[in-house]
Amino acid sequence: MDKLRSLHYFAAAAETSSFSAASRRFGVSVAAVAKLVGTLERELGIKLFERHAQGLVLTAAGSAYLETCLPALEQLAAADEQASATTSRARGTVVVGLQPVIAQEVVTAALPRFAALYPEIQLDVCYFMRPSDEQVRGVDVFLVMGWPQAVGDLVLRPVGATGFVVCAAPAYWAAHGTPRHPSELEQHNCICIRSNNGSVMDLWRFRKGEERVAVTASGWLVVDNVHRDMARDLAIAGAGVVRVLDWHKRQGREIASGALVPALTDWAMTDEVPPVNMLYPPSARRIARVRLFMDFVVQLFRDIEQQREVRTPATQIPRWAIGRRPRASASVRGRPLTSSATPDGPPR
Repeated sequence: MDKLRSLHYFAAAAETSSFSAASRRFGVSVAAVAKLVGTLERELGIKLFERHAQGLVLTAAGSAYLETCLPALEQLAAADEQASATTSRARGTVVVGLQPVIAQEVVTAALPRFAALYPEIQLDVCYFMRPSDEQVRGVDVFLVMGWPQAVGDLVLRPVGATGFVVCAAPAYWAAHGTPRHPSELEQHNCICIRSNNGSVMDLWRFRKGEERVAVTASGWLVVDNVHRDMARDLAIAGAGVVRVLDWHKRQGREIASGALVPALTDWAMTDEVPPVNMLYPPSARRIARVRLFMDFVVQLFRDIEQQREVRTPATQIPRWAIGRRPRASASVRGRPLTSSATPDGPPR
């Protein structure tokens, strides 16, 4: 058995929850991936995956084995990259499709570091909100937040996740009072954002211990996802309450500077955690400059994950996103919420 290859297949299958996605990454058949992973299971004498209709799920033994293997695989990849860099330098253009929210909150600040590492690679960044068949042509890699639908034969690789935190300006909390329970948000002006699929994300879910609360946020303003910076800026100006993405231990620059102050910090918002995904053509990893950018992004989000205060994995697509409802609150048990705060579990 090719042990190293089997470990690569195993790690890719674990990351993508799919033998087929792993096979596309390496340009081999699904049967080849399944065979080597099966051989690895027999050699180890443990079951690495549970097979479900929704995809592969790591067993406890498989998760422990993966955690042990990943550092070695990463060190080997780094050694390969360093060795190849001594004989040739990657150059050329990488075309990147980048959603504004990922650009503004994560990627932009990291790009000078990439340029310093690879000065002969030029990045051509394109705006988009949802990948489509027309946009796929000519783009090497997309970065997408949420739960995108499959487009063509693009490989979808989750690279990170982020939660939410409820914030407002200090002056707003001073004037209106800081909520101690999520249900108190019904007394506040909540600025809501409309998702890429057209649903107003007004269903804010909270959890503390065994208690779960779903709040229908409402206020005088709803903005499209592309204008989420408008919601943030208005909140900084004291106009209302906003739910912002929680990347780095709640250390975003607005919170770190005191322009926004989190509330309900003893409650977790973990029932709808959007993933950050990398989408790319199957052949992309065979192009050195594209592979270098992809690996840089993977490490970037891996570093963010290590810093997150509440490290929760991305959740499955919520009901409101599947049904394309005009408001997320309409998805609770198939009907709108009749009160502002309703105990409820995550969507099934």
